[in-house]
Amino acid sequence: MKKSSRSVRRKGGAITIDEVAAHAGVSAMTVSRVINGHAGVRDGNRERVMRSVRELGYRPNLAASALAAAQHTCIALIYTNPSSSYLRELLVGALRGSTRAAAQLVIATWDELDPKARRGAARQLSNSVAGVILPPPLCESKAIVAEFTQAGVAVVSIASGHFSDSISCVRIDDHRASHDMVTHLIERGHTRIGYIKGDPNQTASAHRWQGYRDALAEAGIAYDDKLVQPGYFTYRSGLEAAERLLTLRSPPTAIFASNDDMASAVVSVAHRRGLDVPRDLSVVGFDDTSASTMVWPELTTIHQPVAAMADAAIDILLREIRRTQGSARVIVNHVLPHQLISRWSVADRTDSKKSRK
Repeated sequence: MKKSSRSVRRKGGAITIDEVAAHAGVSAMTVSRVINGHAGVRDGNRERVMRSVRELGYRPNLAASALAAAQHTCIALIYTNPSSSYLRELLVGALRGSTRAAAQLVIATWDELDPKARRGAARQLSNSVAGVILPPPLCESKAIVAEFTQAGVAVVSIASGHFSDSISCVRIDDHRASHDMVTHLIERGHTRIGYIKGDPNQTASAHRWQGYRDALAEAGIAYDDKLVQPGYFTYRSGLEAAERLLTLRSPPTAIFASNDDMASAVVSVAHRRGLDVPRDLSVVGFDDTSASTMVWPELTTIHQPVAAMADAAIDILLREIRRTQGSARVIVNHVLPHQLISRWSVADRTDSKKSRK
């Protein structure tokens, strides 16, 4: 015989999910599934649970429900980028987003893994996570992306220069950002502008380089291949590139490095060679990470909102993971605005040119 609500109700305190289950004659798991709107519950059981909820005046603990849901929403952020300052910004945004959304965040580093080992790690991780955030250069790997998507794991790439129709991405317009920086230098009287490329395995590097070339062309400045040096987004590659640029017979008056770590290296080389920054050499970077303010003078740079990009990636992932069963999958190309941050590392040469006339 079914117990009456009076026999179940306790004096004082809220009704628990176990009491609802006992009243309805079902398991606590069934009650939880009904309350949270899950499919797969028989209509008869659903009706009994809802009737018991009404009769007992049960009020679900929404905070506890969110926490329980979080236990089943695990997101991985996988990292191989060599820039520690970039990593800090990435982690700040990912932690902020996952905390707000009540999702578990797993951090994985694959620095020491070769391509085959990375694919194996992706297959293993696919068994325990619902979504993955891939910053560069991993987001450029079709093999890694395929391992996750074929396993049904939602993927969002960060800062990729290539929008794919298979995964969502969060990025800035790298071409426009680079173009803006070169135009900034040209407007301050620089016509001989050195450039240090980014990692050739990342599509964003190609867009930034093209932005450099297009800005020169629009200003009527001939492209000089001697003023362009390879780089890999590492401090060491910035040192080597700066040495080559500053030993040219006609060195540049400004150097644009395609991330802040390499730009900081340029400042170091300039100081070692007895050059004043910015009087003798202007230096600018890209990203606006902590590295841009840890040198003197502080760097003029492009602010790429890395933390906001990671935060947005969490939201996009959770919408994909928690979308209604059977609803159409939506691929998102989310472009955030960049900003040119002007500090003290650029000299205005237009005044000196006017004084010579």
